[in-house]
Order: sequence, then C-alpha cells, then structure tokens
Amino acid sequence: MQTITLVDIARFDFNLVVTFLALWEERSVSKAAQRLSLSQSAVSTALARLREAAGDPLFVRTQRGMQPTARAIAMAAPLGNGAELIRRAFMPVAPFDPMSSHQHFSIGMSDDFQIAIGPILSRRLAIEAPGVSVTFRQSNRHMVTSLFEAGEIDFAMVAGASVRSGLAREDIGQSGYACLIDARHCGVALPLSLEDYLSLPHVLVSFSGREGIVDDALRTLSLKRRVQSALTHFSALPAFLIGHRAVATLPAHAARQIAAFSGLSVCPPPVALGRYNVSLLWQRTQDNPWMRRMMIDAFETALNEETDSIPHAG
Repeated sequence: MQTITLVDIARFDFNLVVTFLALWEERSVSKAAQRLSLSQSAVSTALARLREAAGDPLFVRTQRGMQPTARAIAMAAPLGNGAELIRRAFMPVAPFDPMSSHQHFSIGMSDDFQIAIGPILSRRLAIEAPGVSVTFRQSNRHMVTSLFEAGEIDFAMVAGASVRSGLAREDIGQSGYACLIDARHCGVALPLSLEDYLSLPHVLVSFSGREGIVDDALRTLSLKRRVQSALTHFSALPAFLIGHRAVATLPAHAARQIAAFSGLSVCPPPVALGRYNVSLLWQRTQDNPWMRRMMIDAFETALNEETDSIPHAG
C-alpha cells in the first residue's frame, strides 16, 4: 500500500513554494538560483526539503535539464494559483474613487439629522459620486451600538453617544436648540418671551415620549410647561404646528430645515438649554475617510445655515 505524506502546513516554509515555481519554469537549479538571487547549494537544499515534504523526487536531472515528475506536474497549477493569490493580497489597495465607485453606505441617524444633514449629503453625492448610494437608518445613542454589532450601519451621526470597543469616534461639532411655531396663528411676538412660551401648549418630541431637556431646565426654575402632544419623530411636527396654537422645541439644525419647507417660524428658546456634542462613529475595520469627510462637511454646512438663520434672543 502506498504511503501518503501529509504536510504539516503550520510548519511548512512557504519560501519553498517560490523555489518550486522557479524550478518549474527554469528547469535548472543554476538558473533558478540566479533568478532567486540564491546560491545553487541553497536551491539544492530547498529542493531536498520539497522532495521530503512531497514524498516524491519532483524534478529529475536529464540531458534536457530538470524534468518534472507526474507529482510535480500535478502540484504546479495549485501552487502557482496560490502564489498569485498571496501576491494579490499584498498588492496596494486602489484608492477610493468617488466618481467611479458604486459602493453603498448605510448611515445611522436620528430623524433630526436625517432632516437637516441627509438632503445636503444626498445632493453632494449626486454631484461628486453619482454611482454611490446611501441608506439612512433611524438611530440614536440608545440604538447605535446594536446596529453596528448587527452590521446594519457603516457610520452613525449621534448626539452624546459612548463608544464601545471596535468603534472609532470623532467629535465633529456642537448643536443647540430652537423653537418652531406658527407665530401668526399663535398671535405672539418673536423671539418668544418666557411668559408666552409657558402659556402655549407644547408638542414634545422625545425618544421616551414623556419628558425632554426642556422639562429638566424648567424644573430647575421651579416652572413647568403643558405638553399637549408627544411624538417620537420630528418629521411629524409641521402637521401638529401649522394652523395650531402650539410650540415645539427641538435641535436647531432640524428646526431650520423644517421651517424652510413648512413656512413655520424659528426662534431661540427663552430658557437656557445649552449645547451638545455631535459625534461621528464608524467601524474601525470598515472605514472610508472620503465618506467621513462628506458627512462632516454636510454637518458643518447645516450648522452654518442654522447660525445664519436663527436670530438671537434680545
């Protein structure tokens, strides 16, 4: 019965593959040595190790040079293909070309960022990367980690999120708050006074649907507002405010965009709500610096538009 030689691949010296391929193509120990910049004795030693690993002479000296055995002929194509795969694996990765790319990105954003940042980013992609597509996934700091872990998003723009292992984070700026109101229907002057603000019914947008930062700020002043309606999405606000005596307080970047297409008015809140950090998150193993730059630029554009369009309280 023929004995089958099994190679311990964990201990196999893959430099021997290079020697095998040189011998296969040159059919000469001396020419293979010259090609590999090695001595003939080094190539002969490598051939001896190859023979031992294969359990076969592999190359036999004849008047026509080193001729391959049947075993060597069978090994040549798999070893050549494997060497080519390894070579390709170590080739430099071609830089991302937005104009020719057809890559798809999935970005996690809460709907206030989708309203304010999404359209700016989408318009720029249409010009600078016409083949690139984007899915905006509803997300927030409570959901973002699980979305990354499930592989459902590549990037995320969030407010006040902590970072787990494997995620990278860059703080890209700050945002604040603004009031959205149908001022003419409410019969109030802008910017809102604290008295008018508290006299109006409020439309709350909150992840919990119960309280928000406004309630926390008013509580420190021993004041309270009356929340008439509570929503979980900013996109529904116009229907609750246009033609109604009500006010909503929301991130300023979203308030400006909603006002632009709804005809509602924007003004600063009459109570100090402070500002908050906005961060960009991404998987360290799935980074795309170009897309990160596009998202940051879109946020900065929205922030500049917000600053230019919302008057300061006098």
